[in-house]
Amino acid sequence: MIHASPILVIAASVRPKRIAPQIAAWVAALGREAMGEVFEVVDLKDWPLPMDDEPEIPAAGAYGEPHTRAWSAKIDSAAGFVFVTPQYNWGYPAPLKNALDHLYREWAGKPAMIVSYGHHGGNRCDEQLRQVCQGLNMKPVTTRTELVISRERIEANAGEIEPGSEFAAHLPDLRQALAELAAALTPAP
Repeated sequence: MIHASPILVIAASVRPKRIAPQIAAWVAALGREAMGEVFEVVDLKDWPLPMDDEPEIPAAGAYGEPHTRAWSAKIDSAAGFVFVTPQYNWGYPAPLKNALDHLYREWAGKPAMIVSYGHHGGNRCDEQLRQVCQGLNMKPVTTRTELVISRERIEANAGEIEPGSEFAAHLPDLRQALAELAAALTPAP
């Protein structure tokens, strides 16, 4: 069932040598293949949102800055979300927290899937992000997709990866999470 609204796959890292966009593109392709939905990659590097630059709280929805109004329209247009995020020091990147905190009602009621990655798969990052998604009244899917990256690859910091071969062992979890996301998009009879 194809919805008119896209599922936004948000690449959360903005570092110069990053692999989030490559993983996000891979996840989006798998999502299109599995669900037949419109998956759109949104790179946070393309959405510079200054920290706390709105005079009102996000829950008020009274955005004064053009970049916040544009971000609001983008997020509001989505049927659901997939967050593709590295784990930094047991948490997720500050640009993702900032992007989440810029808005409030636009996230509410929508399903969310988390794809974390790191040396241990990003399990701490997943935990924290899951709590924030719940605080924003999103509906995180239960299956966790935690992609394990070798210490050597992390330290090489090459900014390149072939997700399909690197994360082949994680495909069952990824497919299960996508199935849960699809179910969450389908209205109950």
